[in-house]
Amino acid sequence: MVAEPGLMSARLALGWLIGGEWRFHPARFLTTAVAIAVGVALGFAVHLVNGSALASFDGAVRGVNGAAELSVRATSPLGIDERLYPRVAQAAGVADASPVVRLDARTGKARLTLLGIDVIRAGAVTPSLVGLPPRGPDASGDVVFDEAALFLSRAALSQMRVAVGARVDVTANGRTVPLRIAGTLPAADADAAIGVMDIAAAQWRFGRLGRIDRIDLALADRQTAEASLAGLLPDDAILSTAEARGAQGSALSRAYRVNLDMLALVALLTGGFLVYSAQSLSVARRQRAFALLRTLGMPRGGVVAAVVVEGLVIGIVGAVAGLGMGYGLAWAALHWFGGDLGAGYFNGGTARVVFQPVAAAGFFGLGLLAAVLGSAIPARAAARAKPAAALKNAGDVHDPRRSVPWWPAAALLAAGGGAALLPAVGGLPLFGFAGMALMLAGGVAGVPWFARTLLAPLARRTRGSVPVQLAVRHLHGAPGEAATALCGIVASTALMIAMAVMVTSFRGAVDTWLGQVLGADLYLRTNTGASFDPAARVRLAATPGVERLAFSRQLPLTIAADRPPISLIARPERDGRDPLLVLIERAPPLPANVLPVWVSEPAQRLYGWDPGETITLPIAGRTRFTVAGVWRDYGRQAGAVLIDEADYQRLTGDTGRDEASAMLASGSDAVAVGEAMTTRLPAGLRSQVEVTQPATLRRLALTLFDRSFAVTYLLEAVAILVGLAGVAATMSAQTIAREREFGMLRHLGLTRRQLGAMLATEGAMVGLTGALAGIGLGLVLAQVLIHVINPQSFNWTMTTQVPVGTLLGVAAALTGAAAATAVLAGRRATARDAVQSVREDW
Repeated sequence: MVAEPGLMSARLALGWLIGGEWRFHPARFLTTAVAIAVGVALGFAVHLVNGSALASFDGAVRGVNGAAELSVRATSPLGIDERLYPRVAQAAGVADASPVVRLDARTGKARLTLLGIDVIRAGAVTPSLVGLPPRGPDASGDVVFDEAALFLSRAALSQMRVAVGARVDVTANGRTVPLRIAGTLPAADADAAIGVMDIAAAQWRFGRLGRIDRIDLALADRQTAEASLAGLLPDDAILSTAEARGAQGSALSRAYRVNLDMLALVALLTGGFLVYSAQSLSVARRQRAFALLRTLGMPRGGVVAAVVVEGLVIGIVGAVAGLGMGYGLAWAALHWFGGDLGAGYFNGGTARVVFQPVAAAGFFGLGLLAAVLGSAIPARAAARAKPAAALKNAGDVHDPRRSVPWWPAAALLAAGGGAALLPAVGGLPLFGFAGMALMLAGGVAGVPWFARTLLAPLARRTRGSVPVQLAVRHLHGAPGEAATALCGIVASTALMIAMAVMVTSFRGAVDTWLGQVLGADLYLRTNTGASFDPAARVRLAATPGVERLAFSRQLPLTIAADRPPISLIARPERDGRDPLLVLIERAPPLPANVLPVWVSEPAQRLYGWDPGETITLPIAGRTRFTVAGVWRDYGRQAGAVLIDEADYQRLTGDTGRDEASAMLASGSDAVAVGEAMTTRLPAGLRSQVEVTQPATLRRLALTLFDRSFAVTYLLEAVAILVGLAGVAATMSAQTIAREREFGMLRHLGLTRRQLGAMLATEGAMVGLTGALAGIGLGLVLAQVLIHVINPQSFNWTMTTQVPVGTLLGVAAALTGAAAATAVLAGRRATARDAVQSVREDW
């Protein structure tokens, strides 16, 4: 019988307080649930898109590689000597080996990976790459050895829109060869467009005699095979496992994916703040009811439990709805934007949504956590209030004259700054993100102190209109109310400003860099492995209107099996004084007997190649170079090295060039000269050359940049909208809760118009305070993004560029939105008769 009053009070709390609150204020419940749903949906959608894209990419890689246990791979497209094959096949621990020629090819507008295989060997090592001829009375197994036979994956057949038996022209390595589609590949589920033909035919018809690109292995003993092959491979070959290939494929996009995941959680964080704002006002409005229950025997824990149960239900409803919305958003994103969300990391794949139960459970838990924490904090504050004082005061039970502490905010900001200075973990800026979270919490915690400090000079003034003075004194005396309304908008504004400053700085740096490196009048580039041979280069240089012509060669160069290849660039660059090479560090003068190399900034950060240091690159074996300088490069995230073309040709014997930059004579028509240059090329090469002007390249580069940040802009906008919804809901609830205060002011002589002016002033001050706090905090967070997270994620550095127009626009929008919301909400609160508004006080 002793526990019966407590049980009855608990039932009363759940049935009356919670149920009644939801019945009379359903909009508040729905708004907070939607805020959680939006945060969960965005986070889950981005995670699903990333995971689905990686699964598709991994499937495509497995399709191209045939799921070999181990492979010996060339470090560059120049390939390896085919005489290595018998030695590898006879190495200890190797059961069988299959040589492969790999070429980037196209047929019409469709692109595919063309593989040349030894059918006999591949049948034992990678049977999924052996083509299947169609069944029928005329079918023959000898077709797989036909030099004109081509077997395609279903993805390639779909892209090319052809059927088995059709004849197609395949272009690769600068040659066009007619082939007949003789069948399909058994790996029909592969997302990659793959074509397979006989290896001897591929070497002969596409100019790769004596060269192969990889050797796929079946193993008898993996440990023995790896040990024996380690001392057998030449310097232009590398041992690669399936795990290393997967890591290599995901490493390039990992930083982008992690950054999107973190940014998507911003909306969830903002939703948690919105729950906090709504629950704080709900608790304040029911303070007398909680105090009454406390006097009837409910313990403090019961008050906390009642409010937390509210948050739990909000979290469950919001999280479940968010998971459904997230799946739909992921499907739409993959359908309209592709698996890379416009960033260009997974071109060529057709990703499908892959549901991830662990991720769904994780985001469901995050949604619950945000809602529960947003409810528990105001619940604890309500539970600590003295019942007697709360019964007498339905509003703020704290003394408004008490000073607002600043040290918690300062401590959090200092801790965040310290965390941001720590190094990356596994190539990811985890401490940078942790630092931003701490600084964000510190900024939100400091809003009450900031609001009181900002309003203190105005509160000391004794002159001015009555509505303005009332508004100033109300906010100055109760900064906690302003903080409750602003916590969500300060967080979302700060992160939006931080991202806006970072994107503006990044885009400005890229634009400036493009203006520096695109110094020629025309650019020519080959595709599908074609190149300008010496004869073609002579003909191009003799084109009327061409004053100077410079050729270069770009090749991917694998440094480590589990890292994306860097770009090897060969062009005339003996002294490093080319104005198109934007040097940011230079080594002291080098001795005459060393080979100089200039490394890009990402290569320096990834591999630790500093000016003056001697490094070894897998070019013509293991060649030693000395780093002559570091140059700025925003075009190659995985890094690049540049060597003089004379050194490159002497080391490799490669006389081909795949790019050309032309300076034209004064008064020449760039379009006419470009057309004249292409007409001088052989007919087979002419169709494989693209001619562009620097303005076109610059516009294309900036368009790709904007596409890669399109999702960022979307996530920022959603976070801001959720924050504005929080401000609107909070300002409305605060205004309605002050109905009796407005009635008393009407008794003292204020008109409804003056009350409206007072509310508009309060709203504008709240909006301006939030804007100033969010902008100031955002500028600090931007420095972490620019100088910590961006270099650790993408290996690029830049200087800060502040978008002043954006800052002013955000401040004006927030101020106006808060003022308008306060006035609209005040119409309802001031519409009642003054006597009715204060009748409960008599």
